[in-house]
Amino acid sequence: MFVRTITDRASRRNTLNDLGLTSGSNPIVCLNEFAYKRGTEIHGENEPADYVYQVKKGAVRSYKLLSDGRRQIGAFQLVGDIFGLTNGENHRFTAEAVVDTTLWLMKRRSLEVISQTDGVLARNLLSLTTRSLQHAEDHMLLLGRKDSLEKVATFLLEMDKRLADAMTLPMSRRDIADYLGLTLETVSRALSRLRQAGAISLAGDALREITILDRKLLLALNLQG
Repeated sequence: MFVRTITDRASRRNTLNDLGLTSGSNPIVCLNEFAYKRGTEIHGENEPADYVYQVKKGAVRSYKLLSDGRRQIGAFQLVGDIFGLTNGENHRFTAEAVVDTTLWLMKRRSLEVISQTDGVLARNLLSLTTRSLQHAEDHMLLLGRKDSLEKVATFLLEMDKRLADAMTLPMSRRDIADYLGLTLETVSRALSRLRQAGAISLAGDALREITILDRKLLLALNLQG
C-alpha cells in the first residue's frame, strides 16, 4: 500500500535543486510525495517509466525474477538517491520498498522538456545515467567473483560509503544474498567469518548494525578476485 503524504499540491512546489538536480534555470516544479509500506511495489518491470523518484526516507530494491523463480536484485536505492531514469520507455526492473519508505516523484517528461533548453540539467542527467551504468558494470564484476567472502566484503564497503551515519543495513540477509548471487546461508557464514577475523562487529536487531573494525582487511578482499 502507498499513500500520498502531501495532499495540497501547492505546498510541494519546489525547485529542481530540492530534488538534488543541478540546473541552470532551476525552475519551479511540482514534486509529489508518497509513502510506501515495507514490501510495496513502486513500479513493475515493463511498466511505463513515467516518473523519476528520489528516496527521502527508507530504501528501495530493484530486481528481476528469473525464469527459475530466483530473484536477482540489481541495485539498492538509499536516502538521497534518484532512480527511474531509463534509456527506454519502460522499466527494466521492478522496484519495491525495502522498509517503510517515502519518495518524491516528478514527471519524467517534465525533466526531459526542461533539459532541452537547460544545458546544465542535461549534463546532470547524463552524469546520473553514467553513474547508473557504472554501478551496473561494477555489479556485473562483483557477481563474477568466485569467493563469497570477497563479495560480502565489497558489499559492506559499498554500504559503508553510501550510508551517511552508522551502518545499519535496511536490507535483510536474503536481500544481500539476492544482490550478490549467493545463498542466504553463504552470506551468514561470510559475515560470521569476517566477525571472527576481527574485520567487523555485528549488533542490533537481526545483527544489522555493522561496524568496520579492520578496513584494510576488507579492502584487501575487495581487491582480490
